[in-house]
Amino acid sequence: MLTSISELLNLTNKIAVVTGGAMGIGKGISGRLHEAGASVVIADVDDGAAKAAAEELNTKRPSSALAVHVDVSSADDVNKMVGAAVSGFGKLDILVNNAGIYPAKPLHDMADEDFKKVLDVNLHGAYLCTKYASEQMIKQGAGGKIINITSIDALRPSMVGLAHYDASKHGLWGFTKNVALELAQHKIWVNAVAPGGITTPGVAKMQSPAQPGVDMSKVLEAFMAKIPMHRMGDPDEIGKVVLFLASDMASYMTGSQIVVDGGALLS
Repeated sequence: MLTSISELLNLTNKIAVVTGGAMGIGKGISGRLHEAGASVVIADVDDGAAKAAAEELNTKRPSSALAVHVDVSSADDVNKMVGAAVSGFGKLDILVNNAGIYPAKPLHDMADEDFKKVLDVNLHGAYLCTKYASEQMIKQGAGGKIINITSIDALRPSMVGLAHYDASKHGLWGFTKNVALELAQHKIWVNAVAPGGITTPGVAKMQSPAQPGVDMSKVLEAFMAKIPMHRMGDPDEIGKVVLFLASDMASYMTGSQIVVDGGALLS
């Protein structure tokens, strides 16, 4: 007998950690996982935004969301994040590596520190979160789901000024595949979602005239003109795909990457 769709998408009694979960794509992901029944740890470097996002979810279902401070590039912070999930909810079933930064800067204006910072957050941070979360999942012995938020830039550059970001996202896609291979024996499925242009506070910040050497408003305008759907995506459109991967709808998927870009890679 086939399992019903409502049961396949049911995340009741599942515990999810979403890094960068307080705003933008992360908030969209947190909201959809929570709606499906999961309790959610909103892990973010912005304490105020994380607390507000958790309180919003708790008004819908009391004691179902927790805000935790985390700098994903810090091993101590990440270890504490996993500990907070376990102490707050008893276990950890789902990890979404969403935290990321993308400060646009041309190569010749880029300092060593700029390059290292982006890789430290986007790639090293995902490594740390995956390492500590998967150790907890293995200890529990019930499998788990890890979903990495990459980018269409993991497949093809979208614009000038993101050499460090593109390096980090290519790396994250490679990391996803190798870790999927390693963790499969523990029934931990590791997949990725590659967003295209999504309307978020971070993207709005990129359009600021304060960015040296790049007119980001013109770059983004040209980018959007290439999207067959002729619009930017919404964070919830990433949240829905993450929900799919976090649920039993994706029971036979690991080491895969789903592109959600309005067709941008077609142009």
